[in-house]
Amino acid sequence: MGTNSILIILLPILSGIIGSYITYYLTSKSKKIEAILRFKEEKYTNLLVLLQGFVGVTAQGYLKKSFFEEQYKSWLYCSDEVIEAINKMVRLVISKKGKTPNREEGKKAIGDIVVAMRKDLLGKTKLNYHDFQYTDVIE
Repeated sequence: MGTNSILIILLPILSGIIGSYITYYLTSKSKKIEAILRFKEEKYTNLLVLLQGFVGVTAQGYLKKSFFEEQYKSWLYCSDEVIEAINKMVRLVISKKGKTPNREEGKKAIGDIVVAMRKDLLGKTKLNYHDFQYTDVIE
């Protein structure tokens, strides 16, 4: 049996093994990225809902407390931009010492958080903080 015969037999086998490994690796990586995005989306949804505790008639102490509990956890999964946006909002709240911040400042702080979350999940966005708004529902 010559070298050519061995190569004819081994080349398809090696190609199949290498191809299978590459397919497995790319599939695993894709599933991992998908799981991380699902996790972040769920956590960002929680933060977004809890942000209502800082806005209009929905402002509630227990929602703020829940937000801060979730915010501490967010250091483990949020992008730097989301953390920075949340920190800006927290500084705004602290600087007002319990009083309601200027409406536009508050809207910008919360909108910047939402835009940073979108960028983290989607990679980019054309929206800015003006595009996001909570609507107070009055019964």
